[in-house]
Amino acid sequence: MREIVLKDIVRDYRSNEAYKTLRTNIEFSGSDNKAIVLTSSTPNEGKSTVSLGLAVALAESGKNVLLIDADLRKSVLMGHYRVSGVVKGLSHFLSGQAEIEDTICKTQIGHLHMIFAGVVPPNPSELLGQRRFARLVTTAKQNYDYVIVDAPPLGSVIDAAVICKVCDASVLVVAANAVSYKFVRSVKEQLEMTECPILGVVLNKVNMKQNKYYGKYYGNYYGE
Repeated sequence: MREIVLKDIVRDYRSNEAYKTLRTNIEFSGSDNKAIVLTSSTPNEGKSTVSLGLAVALAESGKNVLLIDADLRKSVLMGHYRVSGVVKGLSHFLSGQAEIEDTICKTQIGHLHMIFAGVVPPNPSELLGQRRFARLVTTAKQNYDYVIVDAPPLGSVIDAAVICKVCDASVLVVAANAVSYKFVRSVKEQLEMTECPILGVVLNKVNMKQNKYYGKYYGNYYGE
């Protein structure tokens, strides 16, 4: 199994507390929610960062976690690691060029493994809709406590809807002041049509200096 080194995961106190809270909410959502997909309405809302942060937080609590980068069109997680040589990823497995065990990478964080997106295929939605992806998720659920799937923005492509069909639950990441309420509601309705339960929404990229309510809350209760 190839070993990789994740980078850019140093978080400040507030971020750590936020991810711990998210982790707790996920853990209390029910033992049946093992495969959880994270998506957003538009690109650049930070869903990949949240996916990685959640996976790290779960792993730090002793849970065995597999993070799957299923954004086959424009992977962000590929920039969060250092590794020599060629890494076979999800697209290699889905296209029959590799087996599951050939794509799983061990990280420097105990209990956390990852599958990267791999090369950009010409038909992402079709690959994700095949039985091989469903088999991957099923097998991962048997071997890990949690499977976190970083999916493309649902407001841009249908890939996330395809992924949701084989996952237990979903989380919508919304960047503050970046997307309209109507558009988020439309994406939420698309998620509901997949019949994949929505656990909640993560409000991301909140400006703590401008938002006095959040600043006061964390100041009073978290000692900053």
